Amino acid sequence: MARIGIIGDGNVGTALTNGLTRGGYEVRTIGKEPAKVKEVGQWADTIILAVPFGERENALRELGDVNGKVIVDVTNALAPDMSLAVDPRKESGAEQLQRIAKGAKVVKAFNTVFAHHMDKGTVHGEQLTVLVAADDEQAKARTMELARAIGFDAVNAGPLQNARWLETLGLLNINLGFVVGHGPAVGFRFVHEAVKPSGKTPSTQAQR
Repeated sequence: MARIGIIGDGNVGTALTNGLTRGGYEVRTIGKEPAKVKEVGQWADTIILAVPFGERENALRELGDVNGKVIVDVTNALAPDMSLAVDPRKESGAEQLQRIAKGAKVVKAFNTVFAHHMDKGTVHGEQLTVLVAADDEQAKARTMELARAIGFDAVNAGPLQNARWLETLGLLNINLGFVVGHGPAVGFRFVHEAVKPSGKTPSTQAQR
């Protein structure tokens, strides 16, 4: 099984550590200890970035060489005022990360789920969905396996470009929970059949 290195030991990092450990994975988690971040990153073949959005570049610098590594970006692309920190018409935070982390295989996942549920993948007895976007199909499949091991329904969300919509969905989730007032005991479930994507872009007519 993949060796999982989690950078960040806050609520998200701790929940994912618990869920993946229970799922049978060997996991090493590190917080704000720059000297040990590189050690964990070198040991792991899959790195989960569970740090604040503004700390991603610092984490990458501490990790050093990430060539060939799978990097799962679970961050919410939020500015300090809790607005979206990126323009989804142009680029997602995950796409930015891929440009910076040259040679790595960046995957966007878990950001549409509150940390409260990341250790088990359910809320009120209902299985939650993790939407997984990446350009590298093997990295995507590996991340989907991690999500299923925790207890989530993992869904292929297409290429990394679709992280633009996962990041806006993450913002909606936060607004529903803490602005509208539904609280954190909520989550998204995508009802679907297992289908193979055609790879074709929907026609303009089909989108209407």
